[in-house]
Amino acid sequence: YFKKKFRMSANKNNKKANHLMIWNELKWVPSEKQLAQFIHLQELLKEWNKKTNLTRLVDGDDFWTAQVCDSLLPLYEELQYPELSHKYIDIGSGCGFPGIAIAIAMPNSNITLLDSSSKKTIFLKEVSKEIGLNSRITVVTERAETAGRDPILRSNFDYAIARAVASANVVAEYLVPFLNSTGQALIYQGSWDEIDQQILKNALTELNAVIQRTHKFELPRNRGTRNIIRISSNNKCPNQYPRSIGKPKKQPLGY
Repeated sequence: YFKKKFRMSANKNNKKANHLMIWNELKWVPSEKQLAQFIHLQELLKEWNKKTNLTRLVDGDDFWTAQVCDSLLPLYEELQYPELSHKYIDIGSGCGFPGIAIAIAMPNSNITLLDSSSKKTIFLKEVSKEIGLNSRITVVTERAETAGRDPILRSNFDYAIARAVASANVVAEYLVPFLNSTGQALIYQGSWDEIDQQILKNALTELNAVIQRTHKFELPRNRGTRNIIRISSNNKCPNQYPRSIGKPKKQPLGY
């Protein structure tokens, strides 16, 4: 009995240490309510994963570092001002990262989660409701190329974000049309070099946008390098972008 109790207590402390390491990295600490929402999200992911394969990153450090921390680290500046109200769109939201993580961390912001898979958007709607975020989360089942031409969504966001969707020059064509005049696009990339930078610059010229800056992060617990590219518009995105479904990937801009 005592061994079991000690083991449970040790596990609890390990979990707490995992969390602390992440919050130190982000220089931000969630409220009790926010922490409870993250834990509830993890439980729901595990539950849904049994019947429909959403992600393998659901346990322990996989969830807290490779999902939560990876989603929020690029927004470490914004996390210092959580009272601000912004409109975010997460393209290719999948199982809700970074979108739901942002919705939890930024309690005054509104988030649109966009994914072309109805299997995933059914999950996103259900989870948003379960963890009490459905008043601030809108879920859209649509391709980015189609959504980017929708007058309700186009030019309507302060932040357009994509994580692990495609190469940066392709993602830029998905994201830039959603930005309002002062908005920023955030592209999450793994490796990044001067050639990638030049290709993206060329692509952005077509989209009337520029690289604001790039930022390199090391994820805790040797989870790899992340390069975040922040983009802003310098003029209205031309009407021909995004091009029709499949074209941005088949004929990427910038070459």
